[in-house]
Amino acid sequence: MEMNDLQSVSIKDMHIRKVNGFESSFFADTLSVEEPLEIRISYGPETQKTYKNISVTMRTPGNDFDLAIGFLYTEGIITSYLDIKKVYHIKMDCELQKKNIVQVDLIENFTPHLMQSDRNFYTTSSCGVCGKSSIESIKTVSVFNHLENPKLNIATDILYQLPQKLRLAQSNFAATGGIHASGLFTVEGDLLLLREDVGRHNALDKLIGCALIDNLLPLNKHILLLSGRISFELIQKAAMAGIAVVAAIGAPSTLAVEIAAEFNITLLGFLKEDRFNIYNSSDKVSIATL
Repeated sequence: MEMNDLQSVSIKDMHIRKVNGFESSFFADTLSVEEPLEIRISYGPETQKTYKNISVTMRTPGNDFDLAIGFLYTEGIITSYLDIKKVYHIKMDCELQKKNIVQVDLIENFTPHLMQSDRNFYTTSSCGVCGKSSIESIKTVSVFNHLENPKLNIATDILYQLPQKLRLAQSNFAATGGIHASGLFTVEGDLLLLREDVGRHNALDKLIGCALIDNLLPLNKHILLLSGRISFELIQKAAMAGIAVVAAIGAPSTLAVEIAAEFNITLLGFLKEDRFNIYNSSDKVSIATL
């Protein structure tokens, strides 16, 4: 999807009333679109297909296939892009719903990992963990957990450049001021991938889904930059993709720090143009100070 097409479905102009002091005026404002996306899968022999609704998540339309694939992967339901036969939108009779369902057909000889299928996958744009039966049930194990990661040397001045690079690349944020981003950088500070969404977890799933499609995993030579705070689920998803370094503009939760330590992920928070905090330091990552 081209950038102009993506923006046409992900942002919307609305007329509002703006109050300044004791005076008000009508104003045209640009908002981020939030709509539900249902993710469905099918699997099994061609003559005995099983169809299952996996998730309903509130997301920003655009990159829906990346989101669906990334979600299935980071939740441990699939293990590879090769497990997928076809991905497509299901069109409904209702015009408003025609692109709010993504169907993922799995290859015939693959059985999805649904041992945690009793979990309620309904999520919202503000909380990706809400509705899940317990914290323990979402501690899926990364296939890269025991991989020997390469040693990375990251210069501090490179880290200081990342927030500005992320902001400059966020076309939807520039228009709305109300959307999250996940950006994947090289250790030299080059932006490789960027995905935006009203949900932090959706933006990351979109990014990981795209990386999975492009056969880039594991992402153990890269820096993931998050535009907001760092939750448990974001670190869990990063671990599933083999990401070695996670940095964020905001603060991490205590559980995010604990999970980062468990997966040997270097975790940086409050990254600004001149400072950051190190909440966990991997033995494979060295941050060189000036």
